[in-house]
Amino acid sequence: MNTSRREGERDLEKGLSLPRRPSQFLDLSPLPSPRASTPRPSLVLSNSGKALIASNSGKALIVSNSSKSLGISNSGKRYDKKKYVKQVTGRHNDTELHLAAQRGDVVAVRQILGEIDAQMMGTLSGAEFDAEVAEIRSSVVDEVNELGETALFTAAEKGHLDVVVELLQYTTKEGISLKNRSGLDALHVAASQGHQGVWLPFSLLVELKVLLEHDPGLSKTVGQANATPLITAATKGHAAVVHELLSKDPSLIEMSKANGKNAIHFAARQGHVDIVKALLDRDPHLARRTDKKGQTALHMAVKGISREVVKLLLQADPAIVMLPDKFGNTALHVATRKKRSEIVHELLRLPDTNVNALTRDHKTALDIAEGLAHSEETSDIRDRLTRYGAVKANELNQPRDELRKTVTEIKKEVHSQLEQTRKTNKNVDGIAKELRKLHREGINNATNSVTVVAVLFATVAFAAIFTVPGGDNDDGKAIMVSSREFKIFFIFNAIALFTSLAVVVVQITVVRGELKSERRVVEVINKLMWLASVCTTVAFISSAYIVVGRRNRWAAIFITVIGGILMAGVLGAMTYYVVKYKRIRKVKKREKYSRNGANSFKLSDTDSEVNPKIYAI
Repeated sequence: MNTSRREGERDLEKGLSLPRRPSQFLDLSPLPSPRASTPRPSLVLSNSGKALIASNSGKALIVSNSSKSLGISNSGKRYDKKKYVKQVTGRHNDTELHLAAQRGDVVAVRQILGEIDAQMMGTLSGAEFDAEVAEIRSSVVDEVNELGETALFTAAEKGHLDVVVELLQYTTKEGISLKNRSGLDALHVAASQGHQGVWLPFSLLVELKVLLEHDPGLSKTVGQANATPLITAATKGHAAVVHELLSKDPSLIEMSKANGKNAIHFAARQGHVDIVKALLDRDPHLARRTDKKGQTALHMAVKGISREVVKLLLQADPAIVMLPDKFGNTALHVATRKKRSEIVHELLRLPDTNVNALTRDHKTALDIAEGLAHSEETSDIRDRLTRYGAVKANELNQPRDELRKTVTEIKKEVHSQLEQTRKTNKNVDGIAKELRKLHREGINNATNSVTVVAVLFATVAFAAIFTVPGGDNDDGKAIMVSSREFKIFFIFNAIALFTSLAVVVVQITVVRGELKSERRVVEVINKLMWLASVCTTVAFISSAYIVVGRRNRWAAIFITVIGGILMAGVLGAMTYYVVKYKRIRKVKKREKYSRNGANSFKLSDTDSEVNPKIYAI
């Protein structure tokens, strides 16, 4: 028979007995066994819905992550049940496992974890039993308190090596990586506390005991202000932890905090000689690494009191003594401001040190020393600086001041010339724009005039066909239709009409946007109007021969001579100006290309084309 359970359980916080409820508490040993008479703890739930293992004495031992408690029915099958009882906690809602880890009580830790095996005995068998027990143990070990800390975190923080080793057997990869509310995991807090004894098995057992479930990037996790475990250990001065971290992952040396400072900055500031030496042995160029303020490790070291750290950094790279931060402060300026007399003396001994280097606000180290409150340290610093030739900024050698003054004057003169050139270019641009405006207006006027003339030509030519020279017959046929003069009149009058109409169509249809395109259109329509004028002249002369008749033929010849001379002269002059204008354009383009942009300003083709006093297109 199953061993009978007690009728009630004791509330461990209030000391009260709880009545037994058969539907909620079941015997977890369905079959008789030699251990049947042994009191066995029961598995219930906490008030948060988490599984709580309670002993038969009524004392709650641990709390797991699972949201359900595991019960066994009378048939031996598992089923989920919920029972809410109060959880026994510490100050931060700690479980018994947290408290045992905090005390370093490895026996209590083993007992708590071992009772899970005893509690589950007889519920399952074989691989299922092992898997279920392992899952519950992992949940118990990975349980966090109100601070977000696991029992493993607590043991690592307190430096209890044996508890850490014991818990690592049951934790998971996620449990190892869990961070508390401060953003620290177990590895980080171990590095922070400097527990060398915890750290060594921690790194090894994670790989060997947890079978590579340890996150490879765990050593690169960051805490507050983006601090890595290496930076934390270097700041605290835990040399063994620094060596171990670098041996596992040398790339940690390159990682920095949010402000740009890395491990060597913090180690130098705190004066940890062995850590600074270890970091420089790994990478001597770390001495030149700067943070977001432009400060090197030497800037940080001279703020402290360790002369040995300063020597180490200067041995790695003596030239860093003159590296300024973004405010122009060298290590000498910082050491003077911090009243580090011995470090100032160490810096002054270097041949690379410029004792009169200026900060961005034009102060030397002596200016800074003079501004400090009077004390024994400041007096000693002023004496040392003066002994090495330090002077105030306003007492620096005159040639340098004169050179600075000359450079300033040159800058002002160059600025004045550039300003004058800018104004000149602006004026030239204004003149060029005005010229382009005038040119555009001229082309527009010419275009409008051509349109009016073309309409007039078309009107005259159209009307001439209905009032032909010589008159018409009664049937409307021209009397002189068979004569040669009439045929010449008819043909050239038609050409003049159609040419004029073509010009009108172009003028009312084509839209010009650029000055160059307008000029080209005007060039074409001007030549068409020349043709229309010539044709109209020929038509008029031929009609004159018909009108005057054979007796007065001399009058027609006279008109022909006058018209021919005038038209030839005008068209010849216009042709001359067109050819001359094109030659001028070609010459100016050739000169422009030969200068290769030597002019301070450039004019477009249109600008250069308006130079002649008179031209034709």
